[in-house]
Amino acid sequence: MKILITAPLSQSGLNMLYDAGLEVDYHNWLETGKLYLGGSLLLLIEKSKPDIVIVEGDEIKDEILQRCSLKLIGSVRNSPNNIDVLLATKMGIPVISAPGRNTIAVAELTIALMLSQSRNLIRAERLLKTDFFVDDFKDFANMYMNLKGFELCNKTVGIIGLGAIGTEVAKRLQAFGVSILIYDPYVTEDRVSDVKATQVDLNTLLSEADIITIHCTPTDETLHLLGPDEIASMKKTAFLINTARASIVDEDALYNALTSKSIAGAGLDVFSMEPVDCDNRFLELDNVTIMPHMGGNTVETIERQSASIVTDILTFIKGERPKHLLNPEVYE
Repeated sequence: MKILITAPLSQSGLNMLYDAGLEVDYHNWLETGKLYLGGSLLLLIEKSKPDIVIVEGDEIKDEILQRCSLKLIGSVRNSPNNIDVLLATKMGIPVISAPGRNTIAVAELTIALMLSQSRNLIRAERLLKTDFFVDDFKDFANMYMNLKGFELCNKTVGIIGLGAIGTEVAKRLQAFGVSILIYDPYVTEDRVSDVKATQVDLNTLLSEADIITIHCTPTDETLHLLGPDEIASMKKTAFLINTARASIVDEDALYNALTSKSIAGAGLDVFSMEPVDCDNRFLELDNVTIMPHMGGNTVETIERQSASIVTDILTFIKGERPKHLLNPEVYE
């Protein structure tokens, strides 16, 4: 059986496939620099003639599914929207994913963004990289006052979405001695209790939290969940952290709030226009920490996604049902 892989896999994951006697055609997009959108992956599939295709961001939709005879499709993402799962289901093709691959990585970056904003790390570094000199203690005193931050201890953090990542963020925040507010219409009381938090409505969270961090999924319901009115209800001293999806926040409203200083700052890893480069307008602002959508960019994320997806591939070729199946209907 032959496998075409364009997602990054660890060497240990690849070795598991080789050891199972599978033929692997490996084109890691991080090494090739190629992302196949629309039907462009079709040419590679027709050349490789695989039974199984594993991707990360490459699109596998109508044009490809209708013209290829695939036995299994996989994505190393948590919940891929780049694969037409409904059509694959109609065609009887199982689709697997790698849930939880970057949960810890994103949770840790979220904490890092909170600390960056609370202690003015970006402003401090930018200042020192300019022509800043200390001729006397007055210069130092002015710098010291302008960069004064605050401690997380005894602050209130609002978490929007208490899924896997939101839960890991809450667990880590407990070490800082904060109070935690949760807004999640679908969360259970037990889950909120487990992280020693208080469940509130969105308006209460926005008006009371010193730091607001977003961890809900991008859906029609969460599209611009934080618009101009919601952002305006935040404290003037509050920070917004977004490592989820840009669509959840009205980006124009957020930019206006940051430039007018109606909120104190933001830590952002997701944007409406990606990949991010030096033209991003938020880089002009000293009260924002910008990351180029690298929340899950860790060695451990690659190891987890490799172990998850490879285990399911080996399960599938044994004729058994994969664990992380997005369309269990194909086995029913």
